[in-house]
Amino acid sequence: MNLKEYINQSYYHSYAYSYPHKMAYRNFEKPLSLQEVWSVEKKRDVFLYLHLPFCEMRCGFCNLFTIANPKGNLQNEFLNALTRQVEAVKEELGDLHFANFAFGGGTPSYLSAEELQSVLSTLNSSLGLKTEVVNSAIEVSPKTITADKIQLLKKKGFFRVSMGVQSFIEQEVKAMGRPQKVEEVRRAIRDLKEAQFPLLNLDLIYGAENQTTESWQYTLDQMIEISPEEVFLYPLYVRPLTGLGLKEQAWDDFRMKLYLQARDFLMSNDYEQITMRQFKKKNAPSFAHPDYLPQENAMLGLGVGARSYTKSLHYSSDYAVGRSSIKHIIENYNNTSKEEFKKVNYGIQLDLEEEKRRYFIKSFCEGTGLPIASYQAYFNSSVLEDFKLEIEEMYQLQLIDISTSSIQLNLKGRTLEDVIGPWLYSHSIKESIAQFDLV
Repeated sequence: MNLKEYINQSYYHSYAYSYPHKMAYRNFEKPLSLQEVWSVEKKRDVFLYLHLPFCEMRCGFCNLFTIANPKGNLQNEFLNALTRQVEAVKEELGDLHFANFAFGGGTPSYLSAEELQSVLSTLNSSLGLKTEVVNSAIEVSPKTITADKIQLLKKKGFFRVSMGVQSFIEQEVKAMGRPQKVEEVRRAIRDLKEAQFPLLNLDLIYGAENQTTESWQYTLDQMIEISPEEVFLYPLYVRPLTGLGLKEQAWDDFRMKLYLQARDFLMSNDYEQITMRQFKKKNAPSFAHPDYLPQENAMLGLGVGARSYTKSLHYSSDYAVGRSSIKHIIENYNNTSKEEFKKVNYGIQLDLEEEKRRYFIKSFCEGTGLPIASYQAYFNSSVLEDFKLEIEEMYQLQLIDISTSSIQLNLKGRTLEDVIGPWLYSHSIKESIAQFDLV
């Protein structure tokens, strides 16, 4: 299908923040050792990601790898297993130099202050992570981010704190399956603002049931009054096996109308657009490390649900969306020995063509643009030849700007990231995703 037909089909196919998607991962015939996987990888300027698969509630729109309010000893057993995994990584990979650290989930602030302290101490003692030196980010929720946790994060030098607001109208967030109180949200924002983290990010969601341009504008006005350093705009997706995914409803034009309203409003209020979703105040500091290029540098994922990326191999724990399947995967992780953590069982091997395609896709969806000379140096190949047909098609539809040094999505192109990204997937990856048994 050509890109024009893909756009006419829908403005919202999927969020292509990574490539290939986890639904293209499979069990390896024979487990690989961590040493083998990382043997030819640079261990400098690695992005460290830690995934906590727990939340205080499961939002209706969420398909992240998480469960709400874990019962019994599931949480304590997870933290013990995480310690074993960290020790295994240290023994197998040796010294690593981190460019950035992100703690996501799930909701990391679901942990107590003491548990957060323990996790950070483990990362420091075993892997040498110093959150006071490495730009570090964490995701929190209004209900679980308390004064003692904010004090700890500030003391530990966290650079970026991200929180989902979604809407400042309670009926709208309730319709999304997230029954949070606006008063609670405002309290959390006030406390985070007072702590003066360099980068406060707040997320909004558009396309909720009964949302109007007027109610959306009210939420945008409230956001401008708060003036966070970053704002992310997420379209509401109907996803399989999630609360809202049980409803069938088409509202492409409505979502796009709300998105354009918010984009133009933010850009007229001193925010610059980085990607389709990300808007940053023009004077705000950057979380990105100058030596980290997401298309080229490795990522080390810790915790069940986290992915790791090397140049030619991506791996993770098993993937699922349904609560019972996720709980089973967490239990398997919790029962993994340190020696077993030294093996890689599940993921995908990328051939050269898929490595190039990943570079191409991430360059657009990360907001960095595609540096032509860097691609040439990395692959000893011309991107203008490797993706000649794709580039011509995007250029004819006026979605990209091409210079002697780079290829960038323009304003129109960034608006259609959720079309362009999935359209660029290879045929074999699309087939693997279609054949994945989603449970």
